[in-house]
Formats: sequence, C-alpha cells, structure tokens
Amino acid sequence: MSTSFELNYRVDSRDMDMFSQCRPSAVLGIMQEAATQAAAALKVSGPEVLEKYGAIWIVNRNWVELDCPLRWDDQLLIRTWHRGPAGVSSYRDFDVYRDGKCIGQAVSSWVMVEAASRKFVRLKDIAEYQNTDGGELKKAVKLRALSMPGEFDGHARRDMRYSDTDINGHINNIHYADFACDALHLERLGAGKFVRSFQIDYLSECMAGESITLDTAVRGNELFAQGVSEDGVKRFDCAFTLADL
Repeated sequence: MSTSFELNYRVDSRDMDMFSQCRPSAVLGIMQEAATQAAAALKVSGPEVLEKYGAIWIVNRNWVELDCPLRWDDQLLIRTWHRGPAGVSSYRDFDVYRDGKCIGQAVSSWVMVEAASRKFVRLKDIAEYQNTDGGELKKAVKLRALSMPGEFDGHARRDMRYSDTDINGHINNIHYADFACDALHLERLGAGKFVRSFQIDYLSECMAGESITLDTAVRGNELFAQGVSEDGVKRFDCAFTLADL
C-alpha cells in the first residue's frame, strides 16, 4: 500500500528565464510546493510540527533530473511521496508528468530539528510519519555529497536579504539555485542548452544580512558553485549538468 500526493501546476511567466525555460530555482519552487502540500495532507506541515513537536523541517539535499526543459504554460502533474523515516532523515521522491508522460524526477533529503536548539528529531517519534510512505513507488536514488573541483575559476559576492528568506527565518532553499546561476553567468552559458540535472547540498544555514563568497568552476557542460561565509564556513555546494536542446 503506497501513499502519494499529486499536485497540478501550470508553469507561468514568473517561472521563466531569458531562454523561455523554467529557471532551476522555479523548478525547485514547484517541488517545494508539492512537498509542502503533501506534508499538510499528512498533518506534518511546518506550522503543525512546530506546534505539536516544537520542530521545523530542513532540506539538506535537492536533486533534479529533466528530460527536457519546462516551458511557459506547461500543465504539469507532480506526484510525490516520502520513503519513511531513516534515523533523523527521510527522502522525498517526485515524478514530473506532462501530457501523461513522465519527463523528470527529483529527490530531496529532509531532517527535522528542534526550532530552538536545532537538535535533530528522530522521525520514528513522529506518529503521523509512520506507515504513510510511498511503498512500491519508492526510488532507489541515494543522494551523496557532491564531489567538487579542487580549483575554482570565478569568484563573486552575494548579500542575502529579506526577500531570500522563508517561513523558518533562514534563506529559502530555492534561492541557492539563483545564487549559483547568477555567479556562473548562466545568461552566457545557457543559449541552446538546458539544465539537464542539478544537485544542491545545503551544508549550513544562511540568514538575511549575511554575505557569502561564491566560487565557481566550468568544466564543459558541468558547472559548479560553492558558497562560503565571511568566516570561512562552507554553506552550500551546487552542481549543474547542461544538455543541448
């Protein structure tokens, strides 16, 4: 017996980039909305776990793979489910359908932490999370830490502001994709191509008012970016793979 959630989503003009493709951050935003609504259906949404368990959800890895770019006015069906608790973390899987055909997939890794102390919460202690997984739908994909280049060619600086924040008070996970795309100058690299896949590893929380250095490297169709805080702490790693249209 599997438990999954379905979200219908129309890609709109706010999701588009200069190449008439759905930006990587917008793709993450669609997945985030599907995950949020799925959690609400299970009674484990952000406000609910904060009230009942004094905890918050934090995503620590996102991975997306697309067969083709998402375009304006695409009518998408996002199907999502979680894989059940595994210690303090859990995977959430996604399939992306257009016109009845699966054109992409995604996987995210989540942890729950106490809101005040940021100590991990064991998901087996969350009653609503038991026996509500995807069953036979569960993917075999495991998200490992990204292997980053030894040297970086580009460097940029980014200030994080109010508009980057989310309901938990830290920088929303989707904005890291924008940070990386901007630092990599995707406006120069993206013509005739699309982002076939990407992964972001969230290593340490970022807050509004902070500044980070963005180190970048381009190795053919493989693009890399890492964010490092002023005190030298790495905040995130990101890797994109481009493909020809």
